[in-house]
Amino acid sequence: MTLVRDLAPEVFRQRHLIEGRFTVAIDEAAVRDYLLGLAAALGSRPYGDPLVFSPNAMIERGDGRAENVGYDAFLPLVDSGISAYFWTASKFFSVVIYTCKGFDPDAGLTFTRDALGVTDEIVHAGF
Repeated sequence: MTLVRDLAPEVFRQRHLIEGRFTVAIDEAAVRDYLLGLAAALGSRPYGDPLVFSPNAMIERGDGRAENVGYDAFLPLVDSGISAYFWTASKFFSVVIYTCKGFDPDAGLTFTRDALGVTDEIVHAGF
């Protein structure tokens, strides 16, 4: 099943979504380390530092919902980027790898399982 029609078949793209529950402690430094380690596991090169945001201060002001406390992050890659989202209360993560070069999805899964301490089910899909 195709999710979307390929509007640019001449542009190579590989995307991979990984979701699951983590068991390790997550803070800004852990998110940065995860993104850089994932890029290395995929054989990709960052061209900038990871950008890590947290809605925690906004939620404390009354903006947003407490269940969304966590981290949103992005790592720019020479060949595109990795976006990651971590909900600390539910210990849930969602990661999207988007590249313009091929990579081994199993390398990303293995790294993610190990780095985030995923012991339960992990779901993933390439598109």
